Amino acid sequence: MNTTTPARAEALRRLDLRHLAGRRPPRTLDVERHFRAIVAYDGADWTGWQRQPAFVSVMEVLEAALETATGTAITLRGAGRTDAGVHAVGQAIAFRSETALPPEALRHICLQILPRSVRVSCVEEAPPGWNPQRDAVRKLYRYRVLESARPSPALERIAWRVGLALDIGAMRDASLALIGRHDFRAFRNDPGRARRDEGTVRTIESIMLERRLDLLHIDVVGPGFLYMMVRNVSAALMEVGRGHRDPAWVAGLLGSRDRKLGPAPAPAQGLTLENVEYADGFGQVTESDATRSRWNVPRRR
Repeated sequence: MNTTTPARAEALRRLDLRHLAGRRPPRTLDVERHFRAIVAYDGADWTGWQRQPAFVSVMEVLEAALETATGTAITLRGAGRTDAGVHAVGQAIAFRSETALPPEALRHICLQILPRSVRVSCVEEAPPGWNPQRDAVRKLYRYRVLESARPSPALERIAWRVGLALDIGAMRDASLALIGRHDFRAFRNDPGRARRDEGTVRTIESIMLERRLDLLHIDVVGPGFLYMMVRNVSAALMEVGRGHRDPAWVAGLLGSRDRKLGPAPAPAQGLTLENVEYADGFGQVTESDATRSRWNVPRRR
């Protein structure tokens, strides 16, 4: 097990191991088993999803917890690499282990020892070769905007507060240009040298805007997204909602394929990975059929 980096040492320190006092060493098998799980986390406490050598990420603390629970080395795969400050309630993960523990016991131990800002909502055995990123059918990201002049520390942890009401009708008009398969280069931040030459054509299946009291939800659904794409889409729609740009400007920005013409990304804390959906039903959206029809996503039979 990897305990050599400062990040792993700090991740282990953050685990609450009192619940494991007096527990027998975990039993292992001669065969490797495949698991998958759904996890949720408050991104404000972590430096993003991806493992980093000097900072504690969600991936790092989950691996530390699962290694402690199973007594085996764990390497996680996630459905999405959320940035520092971005939250998740439906992140899908996969891992392999020789543990003899049943899935529900694994979940229970993780809930006991993980920090409260990281939760495991379900664990089950997965088909061999199942990959949470490659096998995803669609993802739902939700960006929350708090339309209030009054500070709200709790809500501002998960939303971008603006001190005025936005023109949601204009934002909806602007969003129509982004639906479908397009080159979204103008909405991608530089992902770094290793990924800079990747293609920038992606598909947005739907963008829904819904106001719930002082919270505006911007729901973006598609099979996959570029680096910071959803935050940049949200920021562009906010420019329209604030009256700084007219709705046609978003179509022009898309056609320009020039990131420098767009606004800065919307703040990270407003974004949440809500759900990842798979053809076999794992990660299935649990909201009502009415919500499903809002996305224009057909129900699988």
